[in-house]
Amino acid sequence: MRFTKWTCTILMLLSLGAWANGQAQSDSPTPDAGQAQPAAQPAAQTTAPATTTTTTTPAPAPPPVTVASVGSSAPGAPTTTAAPPATMDQVVDRFIAREKGLVDLLKDRTPVVETYLQNVKADADLGLIPTGDKYFLGHMDLGEDIEHRTYLKDSASIQKHLLGGMNKLFTVQYKPLGFSWMIFADRDEFDRQHYEFKFVRREFLGDVRALVFDVTPKKEAGNGRFLGRIWVEDQDFNIVRLNGTYAPHQRNEYFFHMDSWRLNLIPGYWVPAYIYSEEGDFRYGQKNKFAFRAQTRMWGYDLKRAGKEDELTQILVDSPSVQDQSAAAQDASPVESQRLWQQQAEDNALDRLEKAGLLAPPGEVDKVLQTVVNNMMITNNIDLPRPVRCRVLLTSPLETFSVGNTIVLSRGLVDVLPDEASLAMVLSHELAHIALGQNVGSKYAYNDRMLFADETTYANLGFRHDDVEEQSADKKALDLLKNSPYAQKLDSAGLFLRMLSARGEALPGLLSAHLGNPIAVNGTPTRLTDIMNRAPQLDMNKLDQIAALPLGGRVKLNPWDNKVELIKSAAVALTSVREKMPFEVTPFFPRLSRLSVATEAPAAASTAAAAVPPAPAASTPAASTQAVSTPDTSTTAPTTVTPVSTSNQ
Repeated sequence: MRFTKWTCTILMLLSLGAWANGQAQSDSPTPDAGQAQPAAQPAAQTTAPATTTTTTTPAPAPPPVTVASVGSSAPGAPTTTAAPPATMDQVVDRFIAREKGLVDLLKDRTPVVETYLQNVKADADLGLIPTGDKYFLGHMDLGEDIEHRTYLKDSASIQKHLLGGMNKLFTVQYKPLGFSWMIFADRDEFDRQHYEFKFVRREFLGDVRALVFDVTPKKEAGNGRFLGRIWVEDQDFNIVRLNGTYAPHQRNEYFFHMDSWRLNLIPGYWVPAYIYSEEGDFRYGQKNKFAFRAQTRMWGYDLKRAGKEDELTQILVDSPSVQDQSAAAQDASPVESQRLWQQQAEDNALDRLEKAGLLAPPGEVDKVLQTVVNNMMITNNIDLPRPVRCRVLLTSPLETFSVGNTIVLSRGLVDVLPDEASLAMVLSHELAHIALGQNVGSKYAYNDRMLFADETTYANLGFRHDDVEEQSADKKALDLLKNSPYAQKLDSAGLFLRMLSARGEALPGLLSAHLGNPIAVNGTPTRLTDIMNRAPQLDMNKLDQIAALPLGGRVKLNPWDNKVELIKSAAVALTSVREKMPFEVTPFFPRLSRLSVATEAPAAASTAAAAVPPAPAASTPAASTQAVSTPDTSTTAPTTVTPVSTSNQ
C-alpha cells in the first residue's frame, strides 16, 4: 500500500513538471527584429537571400502588412498588425511591401515641390560660395505618370533653356522633375528581382532607431537603378531616409546624388519631405564640369483632399430664427464701406494663396511677427481701425508684400534675417504702406478673380507698388524705426543689406519677387538704403559679424498641413568663417520622431471623411550653426507694450 502511494505521488510530480515546462516555452517572447539572428550567422544578416547561402533555414516570410487606408480617402486609418519579422530577410520583405504601400498612398496626391539650386565654386577663405542660382516651383502629380506643373511665369523659358531638348531625368540641365523624383528609391521596381540588400548596422536618427541597409542594383537590372543606403525604422519598417545616386548611366545623361528624408506625418507612414543634392569635386587638379548644391522641399500633401472633405463634413444648417448679432444697426457709411471692401479683397487674396499651397495657415510665427509690428505701432502712436496681421509665405525667395492690413513675409526671408532688428527693418516698410493707406489689392474683392488654377497664381495675383509709393513708404519706415525699440540696434540690419548687395548679383533666383516688390534688383538693395550706408563695413573674416544666415535656419514646415513654427535650438559658436554661409544652401538633418499615441489614436479612429491628422512632434531641418539671436517668443501677444528682446546669445 505504501509503495502504491509513493508511486502515485512521483507520477503526479512528473506530470506537473512537464506541464510547467511546456507552458514556459509557449509564453516565451518573440525575438526582436533587429536581434533575430545570432552572431554566429553574420552572412544571413548582411546579404540578400538571393545571393547568400545560410547554415539554417530562415522562417517563412510573413505576409505583407495589410493597410486599410492605401488608396482610400482616409490616409490616417490604422494598419493591420502583422507578426514581427524574425530574420533580416523578413525585414527586407517588410520594408519592400511598405514602400509599395507608400507609393499607392501618394498616387492621388499633388504636393507642391520647390527646388532651389546654387552653382558653387571654391574660395580659398570662404569655402564653397554661390556663383549663380536657379529656382523651380510647381505641383508634382504622384499618379501613374508623374508630372510637374510649374507656378513660374517663365515655364516655357525653363523648358527651352534648362532642358536642352533632353527628356532624361537628373541631367545636368537641372530638370525640375529630376530632383523631385528622388523621393523614392525606385518607384516601380523596388524588389529582390532588381536589388540586393545588405544589412550594415543599427543607428538612431533623432528619437527613431533605424536599421541601415546598403542597396545595390543587380546585374542586368537596367540603367538608372538606385545605388546607395537606406534607413528603415524598426517598428513598422518604413524607409525614413535614402542616400545615394542612380546607376549606371548612359553617355549623354548624369544622375545627381541625393539625401532624401521623410517625416512621420500620418499614422503608419513616413512622407517624403526634404531632398538635398550636391555635386562637385574640388580636389587639387580636378576639373568640375558642374558643381552645385540644391534643396528640394515638398509640402501640401493634404491640400486638395482636405478641401473636398471639408465641403461635406463641416456644413452646418442653422435655425431660421438665427439673426445677425453685430453692433451695426444701419447701412455702412462711405468710409466704412470702403474699409469693408478692402477687407473683403484682403480675405479673398489670403484665402486663395492658402488654398494654392503658398501661404501657411495662421500660427505661432505670425504672432512673433505681429509682436515686432505692435512694438513699432505703439511707440509711434499708430492707431488703425483694424489690427495689422502677419502671415508667412511658404516659399524660399526673399519676398515681402502687404495686402490690406496683412503683412506677408516669405519663409526664406525669415530664415536668413540675423536678428530681430533686421526683422523690424523688413516689417517697417510694409507697415508704412499700411499706415499711408497704400492698398493695392482692392480689385480682389470680386470673387471671380479668385477662380483660376493654382499654377497660375503668380499670373493672377500681384501686390506691387509703383516707385512713388515705394519711396514714400521708405521715408515713413525710417521714421517708424527711429521711434521704435530697435532704433539703436540697426547696425545688424544695415549689415544684412550690405551682404545682400555683396552676394545678390549672383542670386537672382533667390531675389525674384513673384507677388510683391523685390528687395534688391541686380544685387542692389531697393529699400532703406540709408540704414545700409550708416552700417559698419562688411568683413567676412570676422566671426562675430553675422550679416545673414543660411537658408533653413529659422522656420520649420509641416509638409502635410503646411503649418510653420520657429526652430527652437541653442545657438552654436562658429569655429571658422566658412561656417557663416550667408544665403547659402545647406544639407538637411531633421530630428526624426514618431507621431505620439495621443495624436495617432484620434486619427486612427477617424472615418473616411475625417479631418487632417494633427501636426507631428517631429522636427524639420535643424537650425543653422550660427551664434546669433532668435526673436523672443515669450511676448507674442499682439497688444504687448514691452519691446521684444533682441538678444538671447
